[in-house]
Amino acid sequence: MRFSIIGCQHPHISIFIEEMIGLGHECVGIYEPENVPLAQTIAERYSLQIVQDMEPLLDETVEVVGCASINNEKINIIEKCERYGKHIMIDKPAVVNRQDFNRLKAVAERGNIQIGMLLTERFRPSIYTLKKQIDEGSLGDIVSISMRKPHQLNPSKRPSWHFSREQSGGIIIDLFIHDIDLLRWLTGDEINSISSYMAKNILPEHPSFYDAAGLQIVMNDGVTSQLYADWHTPDKSWTWGDCRIYVVGTQGVAEIRLEGDPFISEDDLLLQVSDKEELSEIPKITPPFTLTEDFLYRIRGEKGMLGHQDLLAATEVTVYADEQARKIKRTGL
Repeated sequence: MRFSIIGCQHPHISIFIEEMIGLGHECVGIYEPENVPLAQTIAERYSLQIVQDMEPLLDETVEVVGCASINNEKINIIEKCERYGKHIMIDKPAVVNRQDFNRLKAVAERGNIQIGMLLTERFRPSIYTLKKQIDEGSLGDIVSISMRKPHQLNPSKRPSWHFSREQSGGIIIDLFIHDIDLLRWLTGDEINSISSYMAKNILPEHPSFYDAAGLQIVMNDGVTSQLYADWHTPDKSWTWGDCRIYVVGTQGVAEIRLEGDPFISEDDLLLQVSDKEELSEIPKITPPFTLTEDFLYRIRGEKGMLGHQDLLAATEVTVYADEQARKIKRTGL
């Protein structure tokens, strides 16, 4: 299979490139007119060609497009791929507002192409294993799920569009898409109600950039969830973000330290204690397929683990949470 890359604004797209090449597929080139340094870095890493014209990357020999363009421009590429009959894998988020979500939904419902998203968290061994533990009842009935996702900002290394809510979508749409998808997947349930806030504590020169946010969620079956994200991981931190997931059940509790623990392990850790078993580290199970393989299953007409309904549901929730979020600003900002 031949594939191409249109838009290379974030290194996340290298996940798709690496997995496609690893499966024996051929990348015909990268088109990125603005973030040339990143495109060159990725092109050199995988021995790819950078092209100056998008059209050859959509010719009849190309079946799949990978896209990590500026967030508010991705919907244009998705619709263009539909016109050319090309399946597309995008970096998150797909859209940044309600109007563009409706455009995304229309493409998905027409069903002419398959749309994938780099929602990589389902495919992490620790989270995949946690899903197995929940489904097997090791924790009893789930009471609550909390996720804490701090991020390192490094503002001098970020492109200007990152600080524009209009272009990036802002902290809720950009960062919580992973957590909303995981919440639906881990519980097997849909969201009943949600309240949210976003807070601005820094960078007055970027008035639409908010640096912290939180969501309070109740699922249809009564599971509650608290989600938090920020851009405040210190520069001297041992990781870009000490991210954690906590699950409380009626018979046990589990915690994932997604970036490990600097005093224990560099690998992510799944810890669990229950009414029957003392605290222990649970051996991780590697998913039987990668995110890209799952996407290719759908292209072949087979059922994948992550489909259009998952992509749309998680995206719509983040758009809604962003729309109704209470905005908090520190005095002077």
